[in-house]
Amino acid sequence: MKKQPNEKEILGLPAETQLPLKLNILPIGGRPIFPGIFTPLMINNSEDIKVIENSLAGDGFIGIVMLKEDKENPTVVDLHKVGTVARIIKKINLPDGGVNVFVSTLQRFKIRKVLNSSNPIAAAVEYLEDEEDNTFEVKALTRALISEMKEISENNPMFSEEMRLNMVNIDHPGKIADFIVSILNIDKEEQQKVLEMTNVHKRMEQVLVFIKKEQEIFRVQKKIQTELNEKVEKNQREYFLREEMKSIQEELGIAGDSKTSDYQKFKSKIESFNFKGEVKEALDSELEKFHLLDPHDPDYNMSRNYLETVCSLPWNDEPLENYNIEKASKILENDHYGLEDVKKRIIEYLAVRMLKNDGKGSVLILVGPPGVGKTSVGRSIANAMNKKFFRFSVGGEHDESKIKGFRRTYIGSMPGQIIEGLKITKSKAPVFMIDEVDKMNASAQGDPAAALLEVLDPEQNSTFRDNYLNLPFDLSKVFFILTANTLDTIPRPLLDRAEIIELSGYIDQEKIEIARKYLLPKNLVKNGFKKNQVKYSKQAFALIATEYAREAGVRNFEKCIDKINRKLAAVEVSQLEKNGATDSAKIGEAVAKKIFSIDIPEVRKYLGKAIFDESQIKTASVPGTAIGLAWTSMGGDTLLLESIAIKSSKGGLQLTGQMGDVMKESAQIAMNWSRQFAIENKIKDSKWFEENTVHLHIPEGATPKDGPSAGITMAVTFTSLFKGKKIKTNLAMTGELSLTGQVLPIGGLREKTVAAKRNKIKTIIIPKANVRDLDEIPEHVKSGIKFIPVSNVQEVIDIVF
Repeated sequence: MKKQPNEKEILGLPAETQLPLKLNILPIGGRPIFPGIFTPLMINNSEDIKVIENSLAGDGFIGIVMLKEDKENPTVVDLHKVGTVARIIKKINLPDGGVNVFVSTLQRFKIRKVLNSSNPIAAAVEYLEDEEDNTFEVKALTRALISEMKEISENNPMFSEEMRLNMVNIDHPGKIADFIVSILNIDKEEQQKVLEMTNVHKRMEQVLVFIKKEQEIFRVQKKIQTELNEKVEKNQREYFLREEMKSIQEELGIAGDSKTSDYQKFKSKIESFNFKGEVKEALDSELEKFHLLDPHDPDYNMSRNYLETVCSLPWNDEPLENYNIEKASKILENDHYGLEDVKKRIIEYLAVRMLKNDGKGSVLILVGPPGVGKTSVGRSIANAMNKKFFRFSVGGEHDESKIKGFRRTYIGSMPGQIIEGLKITKSKAPVFMIDEVDKMNASAQGDPAAALLEVLDPEQNSTFRDNYLNLPFDLSKVFFILTANTLDTIPRPLLDRAEIIELSGYIDQEKIEIARKYLLPKNLVKNGFKKNQVKYSKQAFALIATEYAREAGVRNFEKCIDKINRKLAAVEVSQLEKNGATDSAKIGEAVAKKIFSIDIPEVRKYLGKAIFDESQIKTASVPGTAIGLAWTSMGGDTLLLESIAIKSSKGGLQLTGQMGDVMKESAQIAMNWSRQFAIENKIKDSKWFEENTVHLHIPEGATPKDGPSAGITMAVTFTSLFKGKKIKTNLAMTGELSLTGQVLPIGGLREKTVAAKRNKIKTIIIPKANVRDLDEIPEHVKSGIKFIPVSNVQEVIDIVF
């Protein structure tokens, strides 16, 4: 390809000097550099300085190519294909070790072959010539570009006189386009596209489009500036008038009072909301009343507080849905270990909202045992959706005013938690977390659950009326998240308005990972240690999980870690004080230099005697016992059912252990089936049942228990008693029993499986209808456990003995 002779003449190069076909490449961030420009480059990177030194040692030419993304140690794959060849004119060493080089850019080139892919990057290149640079259309475009740029530069102080002169004196159309695009405030990727255009006609057309956009931006900017100046002048005029009015009032002895100031403040604020209809009439009336009230009147402060509440609400807030699914997924992943089903459900929910482009609020209920992360999941959802977060608890509440506020007829009345949350978040679409909804109680003061129905119902909450506010307020964009330990005590109409997401308890392996990634780093900071200063072995965490914190959640696990770290801090500080240290700062510095290791001996030393031990693992070791699986508000649990026969003249069944009505009925069904089975198989005769009372007991008698899922366990317990034979070890079961011996499906299989794993169960008998639920249980929870599906209780009897 031919080179342009005038480029060499500009540099003072001999005409026969050829641009090199091999170049050292200098990657640059920021914007691309165009041909025909004399410019300085500040270089601080040591690798880039080597590139400059190598080029100066050779012919002084260098290839300047823009990075696709800023990167510390780029390779050739991080670069665009097209760049600009330049000659280094001067190099100045800087005091900080960097260099400042002045380069004169010559011509476009394209990387043809990579000679060295990493720093210092070198490549074989081909030079790109301008095309269609001397047509009639190009000449017309040249005049248009210069004319439009003159208009911009005359009205914009950012364009210097030197820029205007340079633009007029450039004699080549392509270079005019390059110069203009290099000084316009456009995206660097757009500039790179222009750099890659060899067709001058197309290049100039593209630059003309950029100029038109710049002119439009400048026009809008000028309009805004004019309007702003007018407002400033108006405000200044009003300020001087007010100052004059104050002076006149002072001279006349009429001082302005705080009441007038409050009235004006409320009036201007309410007018800015542009209310209409009922709301406007009610507030105009309240304002007039406030204006007429004497400040010493008891109703004055009540009216003032009401107007302050109204003015602090986000009436006109119109929030946009602004979240990214990938970012939301990362937030949930970083904040919580495990809970894969929960995370998937939340991401699916956000994806649907994005597809529908629907900003309406929704209702989720997070159900699970204490300590599994329900509240923190709610906070993560708010972060993932870029929304404000507000949390309050209704546990133990028996007054609907907590939700709907107190009427203004009472002294000290105030709005409910819903309106209070809107005041605090100052958003019409926050995330509201309502904790412990399963623990609300109805009373003479009303039913909080019934009040929540209006708040959560999408058909009603667009005109929600707080008793204190007594004005319709739109709650339809609020995202409500409810938490509960169990669904049993939540009213059915409330459940119908929400999507239910269940959070299961954790197995030991999950607790260890949660402790390592989340609990320990947070607790070290809490107790004055540095990150990674206290190192726990995996065996130490495993010991805590098995002997000190076997509950479904990790709250007690966190308390154990906190206790160890506290005691460790106390021991170290006491030791330093005994050695003569008194200054607290020096003590802190001394402790900060140490690294501590916690293993099994340290855990036993600081936590003391184990709360749980292997002897407390439930086993059906004698005839008349069996292990069942149950689901409670604290998560899954294992139940050891015990039965004995007592000589009696009346026979029958005796039940103990705080059983609910449903469980008592299940026990009677199990007893009748087992009796019939024993008689038919000649295990016992009818006379034996007339002479013996069968006593069934479920330990932990102080804990209420209910539900039908222990039906087959009771039948196995009775059959084991009648046979005088104990069941197989490490075996548990769950399933409802019908009177004809059918095994019916149950709920909460995942939680029950987690509880079984904690109790070292190896085999679980489940209803055949629950096989589909096994897919929802993570593999690491199911590992090591054999599931046997059954459809009738006869199969259960054949398996357990």
